[in-house]
Amino acid sequence: QVELVESGGGLVQAGGSLRLSCAASGRTFSVYRMGWFSQAPGKEREFVATITWNNGITYYRNSVKGRFTISRDNAKNTVYLQMNSLKPEDTAVYYCAAVDRIVTILSPSSWDYWGQGTQVTVSS
Repeated sequence: QVELVESGGGLVQAGGSLRLSCAASGRTFSVYRMGWFSQAPGKEREFVATITWNNGITYYRNSVKGRFTISRDNAKNTVYLQMNSLKPEDTAVYYCAAVDRIVTILSPSSWDYWGQGTQVTVSS
């Protein structure tokens, strides 16, 4: 079992920045990949970004490329999502996720472990 705890959400004006953190505990040695998903009100949860735990290979949703950066600190068992140039349409609950094998990364149902989510609100 892997436990995930997110932090760092909040209210920010359009054009501003936030950094989300996700601390992992438990069977972290089994983690292959970690990622971030977002869920806006009334919408399905969708993929944002992912990083492989051992070699740091990243992949992003098109709409966040160049604005968001995912990174990890293996010593702290923590993954980050630096969000810059935020837009009102980025408003959502952001969830951290982890998986211990190769999966279809875009599908939320492929991921095994989830945090409780952190709210990000971008005002215009």
